[in-house]
Amino acid sequence: MKIARIAAVTTTTAALALGLAACGSGDDSAASTPSAAASDAGDGPRFAGQSLRVWRLGAPTENDDKYMNDLNAKFKEQTGADVRLEWIPWPDAQSKWSTALASGDGPDVTEFGNDQVAAWVEQGALADITDVVKNDAELQQIPQNLWSYETIDGKIYAAPWGGGTRAVLYRKDWFDKLGIEIPKTWDELVTAAKTIVEKQGKDVDAFAFNGGSDANMSLSPFIWSAGGDFAKFEGGKWVGRLTEPAFKEGFQFYTGLVTEHGVSGKGRLTQNSVDIAQRFAAGKVGMYVTGGWDINAIKEQSKGKIDESKMAFFSIPAKDGSGPAPAFQGGNDIAVWNDAKNKELATLYVKLAAGKEFGVRYATNGGLLPLYPEALDQLAQDPAQKPFADTFKVAKGFPASPNWAEANDTKAVLQNAARSVIEGKKTVDEALADANTELESILNQ
Repeated sequence: MKIARIAAVTTTTAALALGLAACGSGDDSAASTPSAAASDAGDGPRFAGQSLRVWRLGAPTENDDKYMNDLNAKFKEQTGADVRLEWIPWPDAQSKWSTALASGDGPDVTEFGNDQVAAWVEQGALADITDVVKNDAELQQIPQNLWSYETIDGKIYAAPWGGGTRAVLYRKDWFDKLGIEIPKTWDELVTAAKTIVEKQGKDVDAFAFNGGSDANMSLSPFIWSAGGDFAKFEGGKWVGRLTEPAFKEGFQFYTGLVTEHGVSGKGRLTQNSVDIAQRFAAGKVGMYVTGGWDINAIKEQSKGKIDESKMAFFSIPAKDGSGPAPAFQGGNDIAVWNDAKNKELATLYVKLAAGKEFGVRYATNGGLLPLYPEALDQLAQDPAQKPFADTFKVAKGFPASPNWAEANDTKAVLQNAARSVIEGKKTVDEALADANTELESILNQ
């Protein structure tokens, strides 16, 4: 998923920073062999005179240009091949990929939002790079939990490049004034929220319920913390997990913030994170799940009344206090286009770009989270980034189905289930049984 950049590039982030590149053509040869994967250091002039066509997404900054120049220079040093870089605006990416797939005139390597991989794999757009990834020592250092979007039916079609996740944005000044400690368990989260409602007023959403377009970003950490999941691909089809006890536990806790504990209002069941941020800026929210990008928006909307001294982040707590709950794993990937003229050369580029040196640099340069544990640990030394870095170590992805967006956004399966429970129209068991049937139907279309 394309995610917003982390709000501020801190001293630690800057210290981590190290860049990418682009474009090509050549002869047809498969890249998915250990020998091809291991040959980059010695290829040198073997690819001299050839070129690689690479698509990057977005609008380049000066730092982006430097990164790409450095990456491309290193690639030419290793392979002898030139890189032709093209920057594609994010809003144009879908149409560009579609045109490339239809015409055969596309990139050799392309950047992707990680939650887009499954849809393009289904259309045959991306090359299988499983063997290359599994035989590359550096790529194997990226934790396995960060490969969920890239792995479809046991095969790998992209390499994670930079990530992001969410944490709880809270009113630090309220916590200080009311003597509230950072919650480490679900029970402590409820206690903190009840204190805020009691002291700040019943019109305040102490822990704001999100039932809008990005609702599952807030629900999922409680599901995953309880050991549940949305669906699994088994026996050639998607099997819903919404009726299992662990899913029910997380779902019931989240809806219970409204129904049982009354720490978020029943009249705001369709608000999304944008709506909640506006209420936060108006002094009507104590905590909610979001990312660092909301800091500046809240400062602006509150006309400076709520600034960095009055808000901060903490990781969504695991149920039992064992650490951060798993939260949504967003981020961007790099992949080999299936029509690449020379898949071996394209794969060598992906290995270099996503490897430790340029992979860490790509992430930190773009305000994302680096995927390599040492770099992530270094980032966590910055107090502002620690909640995100700690959470990202256990982050998870939604089902890697090309139809997940329909279930999540268009049909709002879980949002409707939650509202039906909160409004008293269905029991939890009824709502989840109906939602499970609908989810399986959508994912298996």
